[in-house]
Amino acid sequence: MIKYLPELTSVVLEEIPDKVSLAVEITQCQGSCVGCHSPFLRKDIGEELTEAAISAMVEDNFGVNCFLFLGEGRDPEALLRLARHARSLGLETALYSGRDEVEDALYEVFDYIKTGPFIPERGPLNQTGTNQRLYYHRKDITARLQHKRV
Repeated sequence: MIKYLPELTSVVLEEIPDKVSLAVEITQCQGSCVGCHSPFLRKDIGEELTEAAISAMVEDNFGVNCFLFLGEGRDPEALLRLARHARSLGLETALYSGRDEVEDALYEVFDYIKTGPFIPERGPLNQTGTNQRLYYHRKDITARLQHKRV
């Protein structure tokens, strides 16, 4: 089961290049990033994220073209199932993982994957010194968020 916080769900424009993304904060984060802006997401809180909930959110947010999972939770099979459902609605899918590497199965289901824990002295994804990377179908497109051409 994947849990999320409905009250933190929002439409975002800058997380995924050229996409209007419906961003959903996933709880039960396994990371322990120093300087984490949302340590409460490590807790087992929130509501179950279901296919019906995703469909309703998409219906209520006309114009979104990407479903962004902000975190992985603790149920990889459920995460893959939910991402496949979002794809079946005609959306691209994105995952923000704090891990340095993710399994091949995730690259098969997610169009965009962000890897790397947040390290305060290296900065976030939009800074050139960051350790974090954003991939589109395994191609590193991090520079697009740093206002560089790739």
